Amino acid sequence: MPIKAPAPINPALLTHAEKRAEYAQNRIADRITTFAGSMTFVYLHVVWFGCWIGFGVEDYPFGLLTMIVSLEAIFLSTFVMISQNRADAKRQVLADQQWKTVQEEDVQNTELLDLSRQTLQLTKEIHSLSRPGTSGSSSTSGGDQAGG
Repeated sequence: MPIKAPAPINPALLTHAEKRAEYAQNRIADRITTFAGSMTFVYLHVVWFGCWIGFGVEDYPFGLLTMIVSLEAIFLSTFVMISQNRADAKRQVLADQQWKTVQEEDVQNTELLDLSRQTLQLTKEIHSLSRPGTSGSSSTSGGDQAGG
C-alpha cells in the first residue's frame, strides 16, 4: 500500500484540500493518482505481465495484452495531467497567500517608515531646542549642561 503524504499545515492549503475533497470525482482521481504513482502499482504490473506471459494466456505477440496496456496508458496519462493540474492549483493557492502577505508587509513597512521619519523629526527638534543659544527653555538646559 502506498505511503500517505502528510497533511498540509498551511491554512490556505488545508482550505484548498477541503474544497477539493467535497467532490467525489476529485477524491477518486486523487486515489487513482496516488496508487498509480506507487511501487505497489509497479509490483502488481510485474506480477500481472509475468503471469500473462508465463501462463500463456495468449500467444506472442500478445495483442490483447498490448491493447489493455495501451488503454491503461491512455487513462494513466489523463490522471497524470489531473495530478499536474492539482499541483498547479496548490502552487497558485500558495502564491496567492504569499502575495497577500507581501501586500500586508508593504503596508506595515510604509507605516514603520513613517514612524521612523516622525521619530527622526522629533529627535531633530529636541536637539535643536537643547542647544545653547536657542530661544525658549534652552538657557535652563544649557545651564544644566555647563554646571553638570
